[in-house]
Amino acid sequence: MIWSVDLDLKQIQQQGKDYPWPRPDACPRCQHWKVWGHGYALRYFDGFSAALPMKCYRCPLCGCVITVRPAEYFPRIRSCMQVIVTCLTQRLEQGRWPALALRRSRLRHWLANLAGQVRIYLTETWSGGLLRGYEELRARGLIPIAWVS
Repeated sequence: MIWSVDLDLKQIQQQGKDYPWPRPDACPRCQHWKVWGHGYALRYFDGFSAALPMKCYRCPLCGCVITVRPAEYFPRIRSCMQVIVTCLTQRLEQGRWPALALRRSRLRHWLANLAGQVRIYLTETWSGGLLRGYEELRARGLIPIAWVS
């Protein structure tokens, strides 16, 4: 399970496992009051050349493993939400991608996945445009740029 919290990735890069990690008050699955430290998982983020350690916790009651993740990032996505919105906005409004160090193939995947999710979840009759569709999908708790299977 992913637990999104405010984290400073630059501080994590500098301090590594010594970073003052937040601890959940209870297990998000079963609400048990105690969670144990369960090591670290390495995760990649844009702008960092090496994987960063993310703290993991484990509930002794239900066995749920909780991995800490920065709140400004979608699960399984390396780029922060602000970069994603900026790239999609420029492409849809100006017709070209921004000059960033991101691969065009990743940007095209984001746009194609967004269009697919708008068709799936907001139906073919959606007339609000892809940017409004992005916001609507976020409001529904979905990851607008992730592949739907």
